[in-house]
Amino acid sequence: MATAYDQRPQRREPSRYDGFEKMSFDGLWRQGTGEGVLEDRDPYTNDVLVRIPLASQADLEEAYGAAAAAQPRWAALLPEERASIIRRAAQIMEARRAEIVDWLVHESGSTRIKANLEWEYAHAVTLEAATFPSRASGSIVPTSIPGKESRVYRQPVGVVGMISPWNFPTHLSSRSIAPAMALGNAVVIKPASDTPVTGGLLLAKIYEEAGLPPGVLNVIVARGSAIGDAFVLNPIPRVISFTGSTAVGKHVAELAAKGDTLKRVALELGGNSPTVVLEDADLDLAVRIAVFGKFLHQGQICMAINRLIVDAKVHDEFVERFVAAVRGLKVGDPNDPDTVVGPVVNQAQLETHLDHVRRALKDGARQLLGDEPRGLVFPPHVFVDVTNRMSIAEEELFGPIAPIIKASNEEKALELANDTSYGLSAAVVTRDVERGNQFALRIRAGMTHVNDSPVNDVATCPFGGEKNSGIGRYNGEWAIEEFTTVHWISVQHEPVLYPF
Repeated sequence: MATAYDQRPQRREPSRYDGFEKMSFDGLWRQGTGEGVLEDRDPYTNDVLVRIPLASQADLEEAYGAAAAAQPRWAALLPEERASIIRRAAQIMEARRAEIVDWLVHESGSTRIKANLEWEYAHAVTLEAATFPSRASGSIVPTSIPGKESRVYRQPVGVVGMISPWNFPTHLSSRSIAPAMALGNAVVIKPASDTPVTGGLLLAKIYEEAGLPPGVLNVIVARGSAIGDAFVLNPIPRVISFTGSTAVGKHVAELAAKGDTLKRVALELGGNSPTVVLEDADLDLAVRIAVFGKFLHQGQICMAINRLIVDAKVHDEFVERFVAAVRGLKVGDPNDPDTVVGPVVNQAQLETHLDHVRRALKDGARQLLGDEPRGLVFPPHVFVDVTNRMSIAEEELFGPIAPIIKASNEEKALELANDTSYGLSAAVVTRDVERGNQFALRIRAGMTHVNDSPVNDVATCPFGGEKNSGIGRYNGEWAIEEFTTVHWISVQHEPVLYPF
């Protein structure tokens, strides 16, 4: 059951960008004035990539103040002026692709396969955002009042506060940063402590090179426990964009309703994504979908497959093929182009995965594949005889653990798929695409894919979840809704005959 490892250590090449020991706000690069220093480590080699003095609450307040001061001037630029800077940032991303991918490999433990895919996602969402300045249009609304003209203006919200995660740091930061700025807002971002460079500082360098005015994008590096509440409670931001766990997302929503100003939230939270394999599925396709959707980035993706639900008629054959495919995956050094499963991000995540395995075995699941971790590299684990009430089916795994659940028929498979408090992404595999579409319509999720992995993100399509998986949608026209507000202005051209 063991999987071959390749553990040749490789150090990250020095970046052509420097200064990552500092953070950026108000157009300046400066060290944080808070307590402590963050050691940003490569999760595979444990090398220290950079040491960053952490920000204080005073730094946070200065960053928000800089954003508030810069935003009106930024919003007043012609739409094409804003668009050109966003496009220039996308061009710089193209020129520096190898460097961005390199940072993703060494800071987040991304395999090169995943890092290149993340670059593509981030680049695409940046190009899409460059079209937003000319798409944020208002309207003239007819009324039944004589002489009244009703104008609806679409305007920036002002300042957006963003808290980004560590798993897809460059993309999940870009999908808020680029649209928000393109629409005339200023941004303050707190990237995850595990990925301060790829989640924020590297993007700040890119936009600085693109000619973004000072104060429009500000990056604060700090522990969430130190400034997380203050980040949300500050009266300046009008929208808080958060991607992370459901528990923390609920706390963010509560904080956004407190204080002197009520804030809007855009929340992309946890998932428990099912992939359903119906009895007529092409099993070769189903296995490819399952392997990619489960083990890309070690399963550390909100929309990764959390449960494989397989019709009983094809269950045994699917399991046999799936285990054979997973056993052949290369595990180890994420810098090797052929590696599929690299390290998990930190020791806490590793301990969580070990606990999931222990509880799965205690609950009665049968392990078909798995091995002991080496460093932070946790090899793929496959379990069968799983029920929906077991911890590895109920909880978001966020790791390379694949529970397989047998369903007696299509209706039972649908019931199992929907039997969760989450509703982010899902997938169904069938040779009959219309059957798959009808099945997908009955899944309670924000996104469902027929004959494809639940790991899907397209810059023009709505991304977000239902139930405990979040509020709001990212990408395309839905991002325009999230990061703007409408202002109704009426102009009365004739005197109104008031009743008194």
